[in-house]
Amino acid sequence: MSRPIDLARQHRLSTQAVRNYEDAGILPPADRTPSGYRTYTDLHAKALSAFLALVPAHGHQTATAIMQAVNEGAVDTALALIDDSHDQLRKDRQTLASVENALATMTPPDESKVASVGALAHQLKLRPATLRKWEKAGIVRPKRDRKTGYRVYTATDVRDAQLAHQLRRGGYLLSQIADVLDQVRTAGGIEPLRATLADWHGHLTRRGRAMLAAAAQLDDYLKQAARET
Repeated sequence: MSRPIDLARQHRLSTQAVRNYEDAGILPPADRTPSGYRTYTDLHAKALSAFLALVPAHGHQTATAIMQAVNEGAVDTALALIDDSHDQLRKDRQTLASVENALATMTPPDESKVASVGALAHQLKLRPATLRKWEKAGIVRPKRDRKTGYRVYTATDVRDAQLAHQLRRGGYLLSQIADVLDQVRTAGGIEPLRATLADWHGHLTRRGRAMLAAAAQLDDYLKQAARET
């Protein structure tokens, strides 16, 4: 039997974090002493190890949902969430390959072609409000039609929006994407983007490795739970 502080120290957490994880259903319910204090077992330690391994692999929200499902006895639901996360990683790898292929064949934009916010949003399958948000972040810089006042996206703007869309799928923040596109504009080319894509490769590799490690930890927890039932 372990006290909350023992479990917390073992995983380099605060005792309040351990309590919060139990309250959230990430850990199975703890037994209580006659005086009302929580007591944890090896099962709780394995559950916490599994959760902390799942977070870098699948994200905090999905990791929480996985553990909640397992602790409710819905293992198939938990495995389906993991399947979805693996599928997303596969799609991200495909997206990265698509961006790299696009860069390999990228030609100077044809500035005779322009698009409206609605047309560009439809092309990228985004909401117009998303493009306006990107404009505020400095990612795209459309001009205004002098007569109508409507936004007009040049071919360069369209290229920037397409690249931004791909980078967002890779998990990059708007501020990071804006920095990359600023470098592209300043340098007059796409070499800064190539460096970003190299970093993206590393990000996907680390996430894939994290998924392997998380699977092992979760399997340990499932085996321990099965032994105690």
